[in-house]
Amino acid sequence: MSSDVVLHEESTTTTTATEKRRKASSDVESANHAHPKGGDEWMVIFQLAFQSLGVVYGDLGTSPLYVYPSIFPDGIKDNDDILGSLSLIFYTITLLPLIKYVCFVLRANDNGNGGTFALYSLICRYAKVGLIPSQEVEDRQVSTFQLELPNNRMLRASKVKSLLENSNFAKTFLLFATMLGTSMLIGDGVLTPCISVLSAVGGIKEATSAMTEDRIVWISVVILILLFMVQRFGTDKVGYTFAPIICVWFFFISGIGLYNFIKYDPSVIKALNPMYIVYYFMRNKKQAWISLGGCVLSITGTEALFADLGHFSVKSIQISMCTLIYPAVVLAYVGQSSYLRKNNLAVSEAFYKSIPGPMFWPMFVVAVLASVIASQALISGTFSIIQQSLALGCFPRVKVVHTSAKYHGQVYVPEINYLLMLACVFVTLGFKNTVKIGNAYGIAVVFVMCLTSAYLVLVMIILWKTHILFIFAYILIIGSVELAYLSSVLYKFSEGGYLPLAFALFLMSVMYTWNYVYRKKYYFELDHKISSVKVHRVIAETNSRRLPGMAIFYSELVHGIPPIFEHYIASVPALHSILIFVSIKSLPISKVPVEERFLFRRVKPNNLHVFRCVVRYGYTDVRNEQEPFESLLIERLKNFIKEDHVMGLAQLGDNDEPAQNIGLIGDGEGGGADREIEVLDRATEAGVVHLVGEHDVVAAKGGSIGKRILIDYGYSFLKRNLRQSNKVFDIPHKKMLKVGMIYEL
Repeated sequence: MSSDVVLHEESTTTTTATEKRRKASSDVESANHAHPKGGDEWMVIFQLAFQSLGVVYGDLGTSPLYVYPSIFPDGIKDNDDILGSLSLIFYTITLLPLIKYVCFVLRANDNGNGGTFALYSLICRYAKVGLIPSQEVEDRQVSTFQLELPNNRMLRASKVKSLLENSNFAKTFLLFATMLGTSMLIGDGVLTPCISVLSAVGGIKEATSAMTEDRIVWISVVILILLFMVQRFGTDKVGYTFAPIICVWFFFISGIGLYNFIKYDPSVIKALNPMYIVYYFMRNKKQAWISLGGCVLSITGTEALFADLGHFSVKSIQISMCTLIYPAVVLAYVGQSSYLRKNNLAVSEAFYKSIPGPMFWPMFVVAVLASVIASQALISGTFSIIQQSLALGCFPRVKVVHTSAKYHGQVYVPEINYLLMLACVFVTLGFKNTVKIGNAYGIAVVFVMCLTSAYLVLVMIILWKTHILFIFAYILIIGSVELAYLSSVLYKFSEGGYLPLAFALFLMSVMYTWNYVYRKKYYFELDHKISSVKVHRVIAETNSRRLPGMAIFYSELVHGIPPIFEHYIASVPALHSILIFVSIKSLPISKVPVEERFLFRRVKPNNLHVFRCVVRYGYTDVRNEQEPFESLLIERLKNFIKEDHVMGLAQLGDNDEPAQNIGLIGDGEGGGADREIEVLDRATEAGVVHLVGEHDVVAAKGGSIGKRILIDYGYSFLKRNLRQSNKVFDIPHKKMLKVGMIYEL
């Protein structure tokens, strides 16, 4: 840490918060939803469970529309293949969505938030694997930061932690894997609306031959545009609007499934015997392995259970999944299997042909509505993970709108919403049918699941300290199943499977460009920070030209005084009476309590009235508070001054030193603090100026061609088309000054 500052305790009432022992992350319920106690708590949980029906499960619930045609694209060769495929579907749904996600992955939440970045943030909190050296001892005192530490009996966790911390390759690999997983999940959010809507609208061909493929495609495009237009109303309203429709959908598919099971072939219950999977592979060999790519579509949307967790809570998703979703989906596949056992030739339109005649039109209408809703799961999940990656410096600045005052995890990102809409429209117009989209879809689904499993194993080892035999069992059972599915979907890479990878590479290039320059800028400021001697000399030289008022300098730098200060003095050789250097820092946690957000330090001696402040946010915190940032900062600074004075008196009593040696001013207890607060009030009344660095980033001379393209073109293009810092931090335009600097990276 730089020698120009003296560390003090936080000004606010953090003692109580830091003394509280938090539970291990595996036991944390969603911190985003302040549930009341007792019966009211369960009422809120049930409300969230109902809302989750309209947001989380649409994709998983509408998979019966297209699974069997994808498993048997060339028709059914053997009637017993239906039993093998049903057994595959049943055990896939049971192992992955139900056991893996509901029982294990949901427990690995970060204060109620899920997704790839939530898992990454858990690992970053426990092991120092971040690529920016901005960690501070005080960060671990934040009440939402603390994790249960390993005991001496479990050395495995410490060894893995040391391995991660001491390997730059491991740190870089973890960040790259997180970016890739995030990009694939966003790609999943593009493909979900396309395949769901096309599958549902395509059912109208059963009722009329006048409906051509082109008409189906254009109807689907119109529906998709309408879907994205309603996103601005927020998850809360969208969930309540869509939930009743999804309830009807699940009751319909389960009821029709039960009807078909009883009417056609109840013997399909034999598929509970996993030996039918073995027989299926023995008969079909390579073709059975290829058909796994169709089978995996039965669990599309599963990642939304975790990615959308910040919009709801662990208990609400567990309740809705176990009581309604799982039984209804299983019944739907059982019913289709019973129908197909007697009607092999109907496999290409298995869903619609298995509907009893009088139910066709009601089911068609509900199917179209449900397919629209199916798209909601990963759209909401995309908004959540964009917010997380944005806060951790891995995504360019975009507008994040918090759409619910009641549920703080529910967000809407306008720019991303419109980009997703355009991508969906182009994919639908380009592919025109569900076969190739299904090939692409499978790769996105399975890859994200594999990455989640890999991160979960790390969490099991270094955070939960799970028994090694259980970890091996998880890898052997869940891991082998997912790798088998991944190998199958990659086989169809050239038949549409390239799409999510191409989309992910594009997003990764954007994320990597932004994060690379973000890190380089931080290191530039760190290398060019102002020394303590120079700060004191500059302030002494301009002491006779101290202007009335307060100046707030903004910087990413957490340690030391940023170079913007020297550049400003060179241009304007006068200083305000109060100087505050503010660093905005994102911690790898979901939320930082407001009372623990501001960490102040003082540049000695006290009569200079120069302060440093680190403002800490979690990746789901709202930056634009109801109370303006400026007012909150000044209020917390006053608290710090009082706290600092009390600590100074305590130090005086312990060391028996003269008061002037520690910079205290005043007569008696509280006098020095009162006088300094009076100086602060006069400065505030005289006016507050916010100084923001306007950095022009260029590649240093002699840099490689790749580096010049990355910085001079890629980053510059992103920066020109993105939101500025004053909009992100709610800085009043009339109080803002921009200080231009050139960073040669």
